[in-house]
Amino acid sequence: MRGRRDSTDSLRRHFYRGSRLVGHTVRWAFLTLGALTASSVLFVYLYSVNEEVYDPSLFAIGVGGLFAASCGAILLLVNSNRKFRAELRRSLTRCELLADRNWELQEAEERAKSLLETQGDLIVRRDAEGRITYANDAFCALAGQSQQSLLGSTTTLDVLEHDNFTPLPDGTRLHDQKIMSMAGARWVAWREVIVRVDGNDRTEVQSVGRDITDRVNAERALGEARDAAEAANRAKSRFLAVVSHEIRTPLNGILGMSELLLDTPLTPEQTTYVRAAKTSGDALLSLIEEILDFSKIEAGKLEMAARPFSLFTLIEEVVELLGPRAQAKGIEIASDVDERLPACMMGDDARLRQVLLNLAGNAIKFTEVGGVSVIVERGAQPDEVVFLVRDTGIGIMPEQRVRIFLDFEQADSGSTRKFGGTGLGLAISKRIVEHMGGSIDVESIPGQGATFRVAMTLKRADTDEPIFVAPELAASNVLIVAPTSVAASLLARRLSRWGARILIAPETTAAESLQEQAWDAVIVDHALGSAVTASFAAKIGNKPARRIVLVTPSERQGLAALKDAGFTGYLVKPVRAASLKTQLVASNTFEGAVLTSASAIDEQPDAKTADARKGFKILIAEDNKINALLARSLIAKLGHWPTGAANGTMALDAWRTARSAGAPYDLVLMDLHMPGIDGLEATRRIRAAETETGRRTPIIALTANAFSEDREACLAAGMDSFLVKPLDREQLLAVLNLLSKAAQMAA
Repeated sequence: MRGRRDSTDSLRRHFYRGSRLVGHTVRWAFLTLGALTASSVLFVYLYSVNEEVYDPSLFAIGVGGLFAASCGAILLLVNSNRKFRAELRRSLTRCELLADRNWELQEAEERAKSLLETQGDLIVRRDAEGRITYANDAFCALAGQSQQSLLGSTTTLDVLEHDNFTPLPDGTRLHDQKIMSMAGARWVAWREVIVRVDGNDRTEVQSVGRDITDRVNAERALGEARDAAEAANRAKSRFLAVVSHEIRTPLNGILGMSELLLDTPLTPEQTTYVRAAKTSGDALLSLIEEILDFSKIEAGKLEMAARPFSLFTLIEEVVELLGPRAQAKGIEIASDVDERLPACMMGDDARLRQVLLNLAGNAIKFTEVGGVSVIVERGAQPDEVVFLVRDTGIGIMPEQRVRIFLDFEQADSGSTRKFGGTGLGLAISKRIVEHMGGSIDVESIPGQGATFRVAMTLKRADTDEPIFVAPELAASNVLIVAPTSVAASLLARRLSRWGARILIAPETTAAESLQEQAWDAVIVDHALGSAVTASFAAKIGNKPARRIVLVTPSERQGLAALKDAGFTGYLVKPVRAASLKTQLVASNTFEGAVLTSASAIDEQPDAKTADARKGFKILIAEDNKINALLARSLIAKLGHWPTGAANGTMALDAWRTARSAGAPYDLVLMDLHMPGIDGLEATRRIRAAETETGRRTPIIALTANAFSEDREACLAAGMDSFLVKPLDREQLLAVLNLLSKAAQMAA
């Protein structure tokens, strides 16, 4: 429609222009013809007059010609007058349009001027000499002068503070000023630009300022609040460090003395009480560790260290560590790691162990019947590893599955809750997993247990670690007799990957299964009971070459009876893959059978005995009498020679005396916080004195502070390692083992 209308208007314009052209042509043609006619008549008339022959006809023709010429001239005048009137009308119309436009421009100028005068921004223009050529009302109000007095002057504002100029690519300059005004000090953000005046080469500087006092005050208040928050955070960290130290110090005495007391002859009732006290102390220590970890995460100080580690060893150590807790509740705990995964991977094994301990520990806490399974398998993505922690506990309601990963939240959070805890374990685990680039979620059916799934990417590590080689059990038949399916199912899962044909049978049908076919190995769980296990061993007879019994660490005192019953070997639960392989591929027969186990638990007493024969001289610098007594008693029980020092000064004197006597100490356990000279300064002085002799004494920090800053301070002072209170027997034993190996290498 619009295109058709435009074409019609175009045709009309062309027609109008054509008609006007034709009219002008005809008009000028008549005028030209009249002029020629009048000229001809006038010529004839003059000719007749000159001939002195009076001819009325010619006279009439002459008069007519003159009249015609006059009419033509009059017609020309009329036409010209008409044109002048039309031009006058057009001029008047243009004048009216120009007047309207001028009025609109004046109105726009007044509006712009009014806007500039009334807005809050400061506007001022100065010429090349700095004289003010324009200033709006806001600037006049800030300067405290009228516009008339400012124009032409070089008045400047009273500047209290001034920031540096910031130039922009377009030539604009930005800067902030603190200005003293009639209403007090104000902050103004200026924007200066060079403008041309009246189209000439003359330029002026136009400055537009905005009052940013409120913003500056808000920023300063925010900065002060941030500084206060950081100070509070530092105070909180110091508070946590002090509280941790103050709690760990007496806790060290409680747990250490309880452990020493358990090594003495006690009545069953006394043993129960001491174990209860130790269990409570362990729970308190776990609570402290969770709070400290949470504070590190909140402060953004969660550090990850990628290093090679053995995935199989990590999982088996986690399960073995939690084994006593699960067995004390009468439930199972077992693991299964896919052998097709790399034996050694790159990652933070300490943080991964913490996550798995949290998940598996929670599973044990919320499980009363059945057990807990820890399964590790390959994920769908390249280098992805999936950890499954499955239990047969109370389960989790659908509306609680998201909430349990929040801080201080638990699935059982009512006033009548049965299970304790801070509700930080899963929150910490989630943050650690996400920090490692992984994910964690949960699936659960209320009343039937829960499965926590952790997926993360772990690269293969290029190390010389020995690779576990699964045995070839193709065509082997293995019968597993167990009262529950948790440990037995994972055992069967592993044996099936190794090629064996598996049958899990309860006690009621196991005897029938023995008669149905020949078995290469029979694995019996001692959880059936001593009498039932011995009776079933008699039913097995000598036909299977390998007759293996599963026992817990507390049941090892009955191994002799199990051997007499006919078993050829035993496995300590939770079962290690290497131990299972050893029992199934060993060439043991009934005639020459010797009960063996590849469990690392059985090797620990030999290690302790070996360390006890070394007899190291150990200096203990500890100002707390109970902790000093605990350390001396524990070291003496391990067969070494402890010497106490109540502060850093006494420790320095004892170290110097022993060195001068030619009998230096083999190890120094140095507390950090002591009166007088603290542990750090004492260590620095010892290291400075050692530069003369060249012999270095190992110094181990012994402190209740558990923050990374404390560890760095210890290492910077010259200490060799770091032990956190409460002093743990196994940690101390590991330090002594390293000391023993170093002494052997030096010899």
